[in-house]
Amino acid sequence: MARVLTLIEQLYLGAIVVVGIAWITDVPRFAGLSPIAAEWIGLLLGIGIAGALLKYPYLQRFRIVDALLGIVALGCWLWMSVNYNDWIIDVSGYTADKFVPGVVAIVLLMEAIRKSAGLPITVLVWLLIAYGLFGYLLPAPVRGEALPPQAFVMYVYADTNGIPGLVMTVVGTLVLAFVVLGRLMEVSGATKFFTDLALAGMGHKRGGPAKVAVVASSIFGSINGTAIGNIMSTGIVTIPLMKKSGFRARFAGAIEAVASNGGQIAPPVMGATAFLIAEFLQRSYVEVVVAALVPALLYYVSLFLQVDAIAARYSLHGMDRRDLPNARSLLRSGWVFLLPLIVLIWLLFGRGFDPALSALAAMATLFVLMAVLRRRLMSLRTIVRIIVGGGENMLPLLMIAGGAGVVIGVMNITGLGFSLSIMLSQIGQNAGIFVMLLLTAAISIVLGMGMPTTAIYVVLSVVLAPAIVEMGVDPMAAHLFIFYFGLLSFLTPPVAIASFVAANLAGSGMWRTAFEGVKLAAIAYLLPFLWSFNPALIMDGSPLEIVYAIGTALVGALMITQGMQWVRLSDLRELALGLALFAGAIAVGGSTIWFGADSALNAVTGLVGVAVLFAVSRVTRARLRPEMPQA
Repeated sequence: MARVLTLIEQLYLGAIVVVGIAWITDVPRFAGLSPIAAEWIGLLLGIGIAGALLKYPYLQRFRIVDALLGIVALGCWLWMSVNYNDWIIDVSGYTADKFVPGVVAIVLLMEAIRKSAGLPITVLVWLLIAYGLFGYLLPAPVRGEALPPQAFVMYVYADTNGIPGLVMTVVGTLVLAFVVLGRLMEVSGATKFFTDLALAGMGHKRGGPAKVAVVASSIFGSINGTAIGNIMSTGIVTIPLMKKSGFRARFAGAIEAVASNGGQIAPPVMGATAFLIAEFLQRSYVEVVVAALVPALLYYVSLFLQVDAIAARYSLHGMDRRDLPNARSLLRSGWVFLLPLIVLIWLLFGRGFDPALSALAAMATLFVLMAVLRRRLMSLRTIVRIIVGGGENMLPLLMIAGGAGVVIGVMNITGLGFSLSIMLSQIGQNAGIFVMLLLTAAISIVLGMGMPTTAIYVVLSVVLAPAIVEMGVDPMAAHLFIFYFGLLSFLTPPVAIASFVAANLAGSGMWRTAFEGVKLAAIAYLLPFLWSFNPALIMDGSPLEIVYAIGTALVGALMITQGMQWVRLSDLRELALGLALFAGAIAVGGSTIWFGADSALNAVTGLVGVAVLFAVSRVTRARLRPEMPQA
């Protein structure tokens, strides 16, 4: 029985990928069928819930209960798919044959979310469901619309503003394609190739292994799109190398955590959120990527230079060249891993192809190159492993997308989203937009704690983004603002999941690792405020405004890099220097806000900042400490 249930589980996981790819490539139309998106979503979500319930059983040795619940869930969601067209036309009433399967389907979805995505998001969604049913009992201004339970269930269960809506469509197509591409790259050896290539290029330099962690995590993370998965993929290699080269455990863990978390803000995938932002704003995917590019580059430039500053301060050397891979040999044998990425970028940005089809084309390119040029045809077992592994990676994303549909449905049908937006707008009008942004940042970090990337963005975009836009912030800037601060919950104590996972790999103290991570990611806490007041930083402005915004932000980032790494509370002179540099970074980085986006004073301010950096570098060079502090 155990083997049969394991086989059924793998069939569910594989079916997720097969059904998703079939929809992306329009197979139903070629087969003479014409299902609409909601019907396909019911099938995909039902399979996903059945797979999640079976993969995460209540009792490992007694999984028959989980299997039976999975069959019930699949049946309830298929019931919605089969009857969807009739329900659209039939508005006579909410009969039991409609809403009873809906209740069962939603309850089993919530249990699958709990099992696969964790308790925080499950509790949040259950609270919103309770609000949808009983929110009319609360006092104003948070009082919800009074609704019959049957109407509420059917809206969430079978309306395109509920579960079978936008988020599920994006996750089931665009996200699925990139998740499977990432799985293929991992299984084929691309992850090891990029890590080895980074080692060959920078492993011998000062603090080389840490710089390798930054580069490798940014490359792989931009495709992988999950902080924890990125840490577990690259961190198991880079963290031991960092410790071996002299970095203390807390530094090694923090560097990997910050580098891996940055993969979620790095184009093209951005933890799958780029596609959601494009859909919510009704903007092109390319526009989202262009807007996110400069902040991501500043994030990684700042991190890279802080790593170099740590290595310089404690006289850490790189690895011996004899122990490093040879770059030419790597490129001769592994260039096939570069071409699919080139194809992907060319199709996305050069030809404007659909992102999901572009990802599938990149996969097909890699398959062909491996078979024709490397004469390495993937075995059926390997292909099955990729498909099943892709389905396994998709499970939590599908469950989160279902939960996000509940959130959006409740916000819409009860009016809660509108009420919260009004409350936040009133705060902004009374206290000012800066105070409102500070409050929004704090709420984003708190709500994001313990929640996956996609869920963070969906919840915050519905609750907080409208209020920020109402205050006059550019819509793209507002959505990127909440996205960044939601992701910073992965690094910000007390939860700091990314830092804690990396600390476990490094064998360091969790709190000390998290504190170092916050220092290393300091620039990410400031950039969103800059582009909220001056969207030229996200490429929305005249050429002169964009140059001033990027230039001053870069100088400010360099000053923060110096300030954060040359500060010790036990040394008052260094503390004063660090605080002065931090204040100078805010003054220089925000000069386009103080003087205007196109003022020539921005250039003067940037040059003054460069002069300060030059002077500080001369002072600090004489104060290098050869010892590395204890972890």
